Amino acid sequence: MATEITVPVLGESVTEGSIGEWLKQPGDAVAVDEPICSLETDKVAVDVPSPVAGILSEHRAAEGDTVEVGAVIAVIEEGASAGTPAPAAKADPAPATSAPADTGAAQTLSPAVRRAVLEHGVDPSTIKGTGKDGRLTKEDVIAAAKAKGDPAPAPSPAASSAPAESSSPVTGRREERVKMTRMRQTIAKRLKGAQEEAALLTTFNDVDMSAVIEARTKYKDMFAKKHDIRLGFMGFFAKAACLALKDVPSVNAYIEGDEIVYHDYVDISVAVSAPNGLVVPVIRDCQDKGFARIEKDIADFGKRAKDGTLTMADMTGGTFTISNGGVFGSLMSTPIINPPQSAVLGLHRIEDRPVAINGEVVIRPMMYIALSYDHRLIDGREAVTALKIIKEAIEDPTRMLIDL
Repeated sequence: MATEITVPVLGESVTEGSIGEWLKQPGDAVAVDEPICSLETDKVAVDVPSPVAGILSEHRAAEGDTVEVGAVIAVIEEGASAGTPAPAAKADPAPATSAPADTGAAQTLSPAVRRAVLEHGVDPSTIKGTGKDGRLTKEDVIAAAKAKGDPAPAPSPAASSAPAESSSPVTGRREERVKMTRMRQTIAKRLKGAQEEAALLTTFNDVDMSAVIEARTKYKDMFAKKHDIRLGFMGFFAKAACLALKDVPSVNAYIEGDEIVYHDYVDISVAVSAPNGLVVPVIRDCQDKGFARIEKDIADFGKRAKDGTLTMADMTGGTFTISNGGVFGSLMSTPIINPPQSAVLGLHRIEDRPVAINGEVVIRPMMYIALSYDHRLIDGREAVTALKIIKEAIEDPTRMLIDL
């Protein structure tokens, strides 16, 4: 009996998505609840599980196609177990490349991973995947290539096919066109929309991180032992932001039509890197949470962003955003707000710099911080005040304990 697989409900107000990757090919055996493909929406990538066991007989959509909720995307012939081998006639032909002859692995590799395997000449069956359900990622392949001493991708087929007697140098120049993912298209639209609609302005300050570094060094072992989580810097900035947003409520508000919506809570969106781009899951009621709970939430978001298991609910809402470009080495930036929010705090790398204190030049671990804000709602005085409160709280963490 044939069972049609349809696009599931993807979340409130989400009516369509794109086929990101087919995890099962026609002829493959499928178990109950086994993912057959991933769908990319405006915010997250979700797996589509099979409701039955059997053999995947056909795809009704190709990778990259836009599909609406309820649309049929595949057909499964029921009756075969997950261990039943796929019929030989339906199996995909082995690619005519130099990739290792492990067809089971080849069928489950994404296009990006397959390209990396071919370029670096590694055997995918020997690499442990860190993606969801143990799937290989492009980063896994690159790491494996570096581990075996492969500093650069293998020459492209076009370059290696050049005649040996040719005197002209082979540059290996090439171009590749890749369709933007739905998530990347949405990121582009939202950021451009924020620039066009909001009156964006950024104010800067610098922070002496000595006190936070000292506190972290002193308590990190006890903290990890008690709470089973690493004490990071983000928890300090999240709590400092809560103090600032309480004293300057417009920074925690947003414009809706001709009204200003204020919030008596702080839901902080934390910018996290995911395979398909930047996502911003939300730490809810941050004003009521302690350092341990905040750090656990952030760690959980980071792991699930890498695994591709963040949900629409994780990304919904948010009244303020913190983006940490310092983890990538950024010294200074002007972050763009995350609509409909009105402000975003940008963190950057910590570096030793000479500063004047009490008439003497000393070396201190300093960080530039930036607050980008919508000038339609937030005055310059309010933005500068909010950033100054954050600076003072980080330089004297006791303020966070006594709500000062």
